[in-house]
Amino acid sequence: MPTQTFSWEHRVTYAECTLGNHVYYARFLDMLETARGELFRHLGRTFLHWQENDTIFPVVECQLRYRGAARYDAVLTIELWITTAAKVRLDFAYHIKGPDGRLLIEAETKHVCTTPEDKPKRLPDELIAAVTPYLSDPQEP
Repeated sequence: MPTQTFSWEHRVTYAECTLGNHVYYARFLDMLETARGELFRHLGRTFLHWQENDTIFPVVECQLRYRGAARYDAVLTIELWITTAAKVRLDFAYHIKGPDGRLLIEAETKHVCTTPEDKPKRLPDELIAAVTPYLSDPQEP
């Protein structure tokens, strides 16, 4: 486990739910994206900052394991940490927990660092330094 995990709370909206009052499975990807963006904001540089500096982090793979249902108006806790921050790779792991603390979702997203024109580039040293406390297995950059 990392030295630190980042936590973000999300209240389930009606628009995220199916007619059966379950969060539609793909909406969890939106929640992961929001939590990642908030981690970047917490670290002092938004996604827009990186984009304006010729750096983006497209998702190249994702995996979600559904352990339970989330419903309208529930406050979910999204915990995330970094599993890889080296060369051109930036990978995240997540737990989404229900209001009772029960694990609902385990997820991973894998990213590459590129220019907006899709040219791979090394992770900026500034970013590696910022995410190191959230890295599950710190590696030399």
